[in-house]
Amino acid sequence: MAKAHPFDQLSPDLVMDAVESVGLRCDARILELNSYENRVYQIGIEDEAPVIGKFYRPERWSDEQILEEHALTLELWEQDISAVPPLWLTTTPVKTTLAHHEGFRFALYPRQGGRAPNLDDLENLEILGRTLGRVHLVGAAEPFISRPSISVADYGQASREYLLGAGFIPPDFEASYRNVTDQLIESMMGLLDDVGQIRVHGDCHIGNILWRDEVPHFVDFDDARMGPAIQDLWMMLSGDQTEAGQQIRAIVRGYSDFRDFDASELRLIEPLRTLRMMYHAAWLARRWDDPAFPRAFPFFNTNHYWAGHIQQLIDQTDRLAADPLTLY
Repeated sequence: MAKAHPFDQLSPDLVMDAVESVGLRCDARILELNSYENRVYQIGIEDEAPVIGKFYRPERWSDEQILEEHALTLELWEQDISAVPPLWLTTTPVKTTLAHHEGFRFALYPRQGGRAPNLDDLENLEILGRTLGRVHLVGAAEPFISRPSISVADYGQASREYLLGAGFIPPDFEASYRNVTDQLIESMMGLLDDVGQIRVHGDCHIGNILWRDEVPHFVDFDDARMGPAIQDLWMMLSGDQTEAGQQIRAIVRGYSDFRDFDASELRLIEPLRTLRMMYHAAWLARRWDDPAFPRAFPFFNTNHYWAGHIQQLIDQTDRLAADPLTLY
């Protein structure tokens, strides 16, 4: 019999009980939304607009780390920046944004409509850059105390050691994986050590941006960390070197309206992409005991997956050696 996962206990009744424990009355309409790290639901509320309930994965973040995430989004909201902060829960003994119920921690958010932005439109990229310049002004005002930083050790070395130690790499691919990750980590070591770090979104891909009325709304700061500003820009880039160059120049045009951009950080794009690849593979492996992951990612942990992943990492060795993008 498969080992029970903590999220197996998160039934619709428990979700409604949790929401009602902070003073809201559910109307029994619950829609599970697309989220894997945590569990996220749209929850109907009697005579009011629905709320979004985010139930945190047990043992990932501490309460202090979650509250730091909330504090950043509340700071942004207070500065009239389009992030979606959690709701204050005033019926709890102490006013807070994080509640506890039956072993789960959860936060409630207002529902935010929108669609994915069109990143092929350079004007949209300039708007996104302008908004991120404002986000980073707030992010640079003070550091996270409890949340970690993006680092080669955490994203690269720890990911590699977990995959090898837990036996996820098939024997036929282990030597190739060891060789290429050794090479990549050696080439990236120290790159982030002397880079200015601020509070960043950390996972600023198209799925975490809702576009409405020419305004981008940033959601899901769950991966917020200390990191270089470029971390929140590079995931908006696509295409070849020429196309990516046009895109980054549009983003930086908007960004520079509010905050100076350090062009030397462009050299970090490929290292950060490489680290994300390594981290993502280990993330899937670390979550493989959660039944939602084999259902959502059936391709993971197959020979075909590992062959493709290793080839992507090999390709990154060439990208790391290539000239970085420029603003000219």
